[in-house]
Amino acid sequence: MKHSHEELCAILNGQTGKLAWSELEKQFAQGVIIKVTAELDLIEVAAAVVEDNKVLIKQWMSSLKISNADEADAKGWLEQKPEFWGVVAAPWVIIQEIM
Repeated sequence: MKHSHEELCAILNGQTGKLAWSELEKQFAQGVIIKVTAELDLIEVAAAVVEDNKVLIKQWMSSLKISNADEADAKGWLEQKPEFWGVVAAPWVIIQEIM
């Protein structure tokens, strides 16, 4: 069953939770973590991924508003121990640091 964008956002919002970096390390090792900058809405990004909105995703990636987490991110998060909002848009885990 295909959901409207609004329904999809509501579903994703209900599946969002707070996560510590220690809970994300396994997914990082699998290469499935996408980090989202504070200026974007986490749920809108997750919805774009689920809907396979290539144009919007490419636009965000080229402006560095979303990107794959890298080794430098992991080292910083290991030291700083931030909390994240996270949501799964299989196979991706999309996270946004809580500021």
